[in-house]
Amino acid sequence: MNKPRVYVGLENEINGGMTPIGKVIRDAWVFEILDENETCKGWNLAGIDSLLQKVNAEWDKYGCLVSHLPPELAQRHARIHGEGLKKANQAGWYGEFETDDED
Repeated sequence: MNKPRVYVGLENEINGGMTPIGKVIRDAWVFEILDENETCKGWNLAGIDSLLQKVNAEWDKYGCLVSHLPPELAQRHARIHGEGLKKANQAGWYGEFETDDED
């Protein structure tokens, strides 16, 4: 089976968008790199990679820790990722597969 040449968009992601690309998109919203309506549907891999680099550069400013974000960004992070988690849970994702080997 051939992989798609373009990204399906956050709204069409598996696991309710709880994928590495989905998390990058939500972080891009947090840092206002992207408008919160931008789901990256139709983007190619180079565009997603460029977005990842921009998001990583922003996280580097805060030591890659939510606890180091200024209040405004911390609140935006909690809202955006909280909404993402809620949508993912409604889509049937609960994250068990990510923690199954942590016994």
